[in-house]
Amino acid sequence: MEFQYITTELGQLHIATAGQGEPIILLHQTPRSWDEFRELIPLLAVEHRVIAMDMYGFGQSAKFAAPQTIEKYTSGVIALADAMGLPSFNLLGHHTGGLVAFAVAAEYPNRVKKLIISAAPFADKEYREKHKDGDGVDDAVIAEDGSHLTSNWAKRYKYYPKNKPEILNRFIHDSLAVGLNPLDGHAACAAYVIEDQVEKITSEVLILAPSDDPFAFPQADKFLHGLKNSKGISKAVIQGGMIPLMEEKHQEVSKLVLEFLRKR
Repeated sequence: MEFQYITTELGQLHIATAGQGEPIILLHQTPRSWDEFRELIPLLAVEHRVIAMDMYGFGQSAKFAAPQTIEKYTSGVIALADAMGLPSFNLLGHHTGGLVAFAVAAEYPNRVKKLIISAAPFADKEYREKHKDGDGVDDAVIAEDGSHLTSNWAKRYKYYPKNKPEILNRFIHDSLAVGLNPLDGHAACAAYVIEDQVEKITSEVLILAPSDDPFAFPQADKFLHGLKNSKGISKAVIQGGMIPLMEEKHQEVSKLVLEFLRKR
């Protein structure tokens, strides 16, 4: 794996790369970074040039002034692709990154070859109303004694695999990036109007549905039935998958993604 900063019109964007071949860009959830794909990158790199970015506004990438929006995150993906000389690419996004990947494919259909949407929110009117006041996670106020860290840990704990605290520890690490407020990413998802974009998706699409992610699993069929203009769409249920799908089930994810990308 190699790490670098790519200078773009939006500022410097931080990426991790590996492999050769047809490119695939990986987009993480809120408030993560490229690290969400640490285990997945080498598995995909066997057949592809893998580019895992700290999305615009996250990690070590350039930040921007409020408000955070899916559209701004989308501009970061295109700015990166332009700066790297990628006229087209495959795209995989998880949770927030899945909604960003959707938005990129909707706004730039000629740029996205194949689209993998993993555990993304289907941000329709029902979703926006339900999440307008936040998701109830990552919202502890910074405390002088550091108790906000254990509070945020506790709010996430029940949605993460037991006996693997290192995964949640990586999440907390990313949430502390300079210039990042995790609540902004959740708010961006809750403000996106997916109904205006859903008919624009023409790419072939794979929906990844982790069975034990209570937030995302019910959303999968909304994408499956909503993307009526896609060249082809399929859904794969990953049994036992939770919010940290990419870390915990990287073997299953890589197999499904590589099989999908091989199809012509």
